[in-house]
Amino acid sequence: MALFEVSDLAVTLHTGSRARGRQVVPAVRSFSFSVDRGQTLAVVGESGSGKSASLLAATRLLGVHAEVTGSVRFADRDLLSLSPKALRHILGKDIGFVFQDPQSNLHPFKTVGRQIEEVFRVHRAATRRELRGRVEGLLDEVGIADPSHAYRAYPAQFSGGMRQRVMIAIAIALNPALIIADEPTTALDVSVQAGIIALLRRLQHDHGTAIVFVSHDLGVVAEIADDVVVVKDGSIVESGSRQDIFGTPREEYTRALLAASRLHSVDAVAPALPVADEAAPLLSVRGLAKSYRTRARGSRRTVLDGLDFTIGAGEVVGLVGESGSGKSTVGRIVAGLQYADSGEITLGGVAFPTGLGDGIPALPAQARRSVQMIFQDPYSSLHPRRTVRASLAAPLVAQRVTRTEIPARVDRAAADARVGPELLGRYPAELSGGQRQRVAIARALVLEPALIVADEPLSSLDVTTQAEILALVADLIRRRRTAFLFITHDLGVVSSIAQRVIVLGPDGVEETGSTAEVFGNPQSAYTRRLLDAVPRLDGARAS
Repeated sequence: MALFEVSDLAVTLHTGSRARGRQVVPAVRSFSFSVDRGQTLAVVGESGSGKSASLLAATRLLGVHAEVTGSVRFADRDLLSLSPKALRHILGKDIGFVFQDPQSNLHPFKTVGRQIEEVFRVHRAATRRELRGRVEGLLDEVGIADPSHAYRAYPAQFSGGMRQRVMIAIAIALNPALIIADEPTTALDVSVQAGIIALLRRLQHDHGTAIVFVSHDLGVVAEIADDVVVVKDGSIVESGSRQDIFGTPREEYTRALLAASRLHSVDAVAPALPVADEAAPLLSVRGLAKSYRTRARGSRRTVLDGLDFTIGAGEVVGLVGESGSGKSTVGRIVAGLQYADSGEITLGGVAFPTGLGDGIPALPAQARRSVQMIFQDPYSSLHPRRTVRASLAAPLVAQRVTRTEIPARVDRAAADARVGPELLGRYPAELSGGQRQRVAIARALVLEPALIVADEPLSSLDVTTQAEILALVADLIRRRRTAFLFITHDLGVVSSIAQRVIVLGPDGVEETGSTAEVFGNPQSAYTRRLLDAVPRLDGARAS
């Protein structure tokens, strides 16, 4: 008998309000799948296809606005008929969750240690004396350095990848029989991703844990899944063993997903783009240094020390490295959102101020328009009470664009980022993760900047949408000569779009050069390790 079995699951969402009119949206149509103890079932498909909604509905986490029918059995118990109290005994203890967006699922004002402790407290699984040791052991198990320090830290002090690891620690705390992992490796660099996959495999080996793995990363799915369910528009397109789905897919949609995934291989060739003028770069960075205050009085931790690079008009430079290497810090400084301690930063002839400041540097309005940023976490960077249209219009209002011009520019940016007109009246909470990321991209485009700093801009997108966005980036470069600083943990994305790459390691720049040269013949052991950790569609890491 299967541990977790879903039969004829259907989900209808009741959205909207009285003011805007209520809508009935069929999110899932007749889903049926099962997973045995010690097995991994992967659910793959594009954003908005119903992957996450089906699992949330099956465990009754969609809330009162969802109408759920069908049968969901866990260890021969019907989850849809359990009382709320009985369901609480199962969720978190017997069924662990890793949610897609760690930022919105971690309490900003509670330390990481206290949040992990809550799992043990709610289910009375440890004494007060045992708690600290159990939590620090979990932090160490998911690869967070210095667990005693991390225990006292707050989520805002962690990178996106580290926050995701905290979510995984919460999910595995009580060794559940089933883990539902919704994009669990999305925000992680390839080496940590490999470690998380190894951790999940070890849990299966040691405890017979079953895993339902929701992902758009078919390379990771090929590595971990036993069986695969392919989903489109709320329906299952096909299902079968990993070997059958990846080797001999029956449906055209599945073949399209696999083809899009191959575009993100580290062997992919970047499209032919205009040659940047190195003699007169758009952005010049020299001797960039940045440090942060630590808890120790008068002490600072150095993140960057002596970073040099340039970006020409119409050029894409990839910035890669593991979580905590300083990639996002570089992006925020270049975007004019954070001071550098020292160094020279010039964008379009405008010099950025530097110094040990904690606020946002003062820049002329033209420089603010010239550089825009796509943030790593689209949910927290979008105002929850603004519609998509209002969020896209906000930068234009701030730059005093005439009111009559705003609607056309919003529509143009939305179309460029593949944000459908039907989404413009919605709020962020009504969008899928991929849809929110496309809105964030549209907001960066709306001021038509010369440089876009893209911090993990594709991490929440399915592979086909990633391919569309990469094609959009190439088109923007050709038509507008928009330059990009592309910050990512996905080396395949860099290989397919960037002309040059900078590899940041724990001790600074490991190597830099053309993407083809660095990836084709890496000189640094650190770079070789990153490349070796990249998952492949054949289920093996690169070698």
